[in-house]
Amino acid sequence: MSKVFPPIGRRRGVQGAAVAAVVLGLLLWWLLPLGDRPPSGTITFSTGTLRGVYQEYGERLRTAFAKDMPDLKVRLLTSDGSQENVTRVATGKADFTIAAADAVETYELDHGPGAGRLRGVARLYDDYVQLVVARDSGIDSVADLRGKRVAVGPPESGVRLIAERVLKAAGMDPHQDIRSAGDGIDTAPGRLREGAIDAFFWSGGLPTDGLTQLASKFAFRFVPIDDELVARLHAQGGATRYYRATNMPESAYPSVQNGSTVPTIAVSNVLMTRKDVDPRLTEWITRTVIDSRDRIGAHVHSAQLVDLRTAIYTDPLVLHEGARRYYRSVKP
Repeated sequence: MSKVFPPIGRRRGVQGAAVAAVVLGLLLWWLLPLGDRPPSGTITFSTGTLRGVYQEYGERLRTAFAKDMPDLKVRLLTSDGSQENVTRVATGKADFTIAAADAVETYELDHGPGAGRLRGVARLYDDYVQLVVARDSGIDSVADLRGKRVAVGPPESGVRLIAERVLKAAGMDPHQDIRSAGDGIDTAPGRLREGAIDAFFWSGGLPTDGLTQLASKFAFRFVPIDDELVARLHAQGGATRYYRATNMPESAYPSVQNGSTVPTIAVSNVLMTRKDVDPRLTEWITRTVIDSRDRIGAHVHSAQLVDLRTAIYTDPLVLHEGARRYYRSVKP
């Protein structure tokens, strides 16, 4: 004979519902440690030049922010690159940006306005210096650029900073020994293809869309930056300590490199903000940057290199308090 259970009384039913609500609330609190409502308002994010990695990464991040923080409006500003980005955040013209570590260090060493307010959010990926010439060019080394028409990047770009230091390391005055042009990755490939310049410097993540597009319609190659030149670069002191000798992998631009690596230098990129930016907002921003790595990485290869284990190393910047809270919350 089966046992018949008595019906649950109204009081017990209400108590059960209350317990379930508490459990659900605790579960949501656990899943959303940053608060029950995502941050809202408007932020400005300074990116980079068109066809560059900063610009594409910034656009993808804005989409990720919209998913996690639907009431947060993100305004993107294009820029010359790292130097302009650092200045914008330090002076309050932007709230977040990406910049190369050497540009950040240079701004601090120059005691730029607001330098003491700069804070790190995450170390992202490395930029690789890419010196590009036509395949049939007679330029085989940095020293061969003497007297040539060379695009060294826009005035406030990170590539301009690096290019001028590399030229000095090769024994040249970048203002006298070459015919310099201010083209970036948005215009330099076209000008090289047209024969208006002989070479151009680019510093960016691998691969960069502007170079991938160029490879589909123009034969070019990369000029190596060897260890001896890197040693002379480091001898300049200051922010050059952030440059490391490396090889551009053969997989970066397969149709150009034909299975060969290219000796060059790399420098890390840092996502940054200011000390006065709301810690709760910065915590959410940090979480989204880390959690969106694979989604963004499917389109921006460099984003695949964002790693939770190394993201906290934002040298030369100390971590923003909000970013610090996030990393503590996910620490094993």
